[in-house]
Amino acid sequence: MKFVDLHVHSNASDGTLTPSQVVALAAENNLGAIALTDHDTIDGLSEAQAAASGLPIEIIPGIELSCVYQGEEIHILGLYVDPTDKAFVSETNTLKEIRKKRNEEMIRRFQNAGISITFDEVMAGNPDTVITRAHFARVLLEKGYVKSMDQAFKKYLDYNGPYCPRKEKISPGHAIKILTDCKASPVLAHPYQYHLGDNKTEELVRYLKELGLHGLEVYHSSNNQYESGKLKKLAGKYDLFPTGGSDFHGSNKPDISLGFGRGGLRITDLLLDDIKRIRREKGL
Repeated sequence: MKFVDLHVHSNASDGTLTPSQVVALAAENNLGAIALTDHDTIDGLSEAQAAASGLPIEIIPGIELSCVYQGEEIHILGLYVDPTDKAFVSETNTLKEIRKKRNEEMIRRFQNAGISITFDEVMAGNPDTVITRAHFARVLLEKGYVKSMDQAFKKYLDYNGPYCPRKEKISPGHAIKILTDCKASPVLAHPYQYHLGDNKTEELVRYLKELGLHGLEVYHSSNNQYESGKLKKLAGKYDLFPTGGSDFHGSNKPDISLGFGRGGLRITDLLLDDIKRIRREKGL
């Protein structure tokens, strides 16, 4: 039996390791598979897949899409996306453009307030990265405006604050359609991070299931065992496959290790075997 990690980020979005470095670390940690699920981009996939050539590790092409549910941001993971699908690539390019416009506005607001931040600093030598709030947090920390990444988010990067406007977001239905159109499996990421409570979380899951949701991220670094147990029952109730991952971001989340997560989190390849079986049954 091997272990897998089905929620991983590289510096194609807000992780700190390149896709090749992520793959090398996964091999070092003896993982059987990882899903590269960068935010709104698949730009790291080709590098990751090339790096895995000749290694006993499967690279599952994935993505993490941001969308809005009842005024709040939620995330939908896509597992087994098709990076050659032209319509899917076009959709991801649109999402990156939406992020770019939001980031330009953030730079303007910071500079108008006398806080010196430039695009070059935020990109950190990687012009192809999809910039997220974590990139801004890192610059704020490096330049001494805050003492921690957490403080940067609370003081400067709260959506209700003066510096971080909410970007235009797609609906959950649109996110799920983007994924199912390219024969990917949409999964609700880290359900308890939205702080909806049990009843509204189930309401969300039921709503997304009606839209075509395939899976639920039952195992995640933000869950304790009791919460994962509740999510596993919820997945069973709505005929969703359970999945899980560390949500690895490199040094941006230093307490999370690739393939391990917080609290001794480990995901066996048996979970991935079930996902593959269910996808086959769906004709995917």
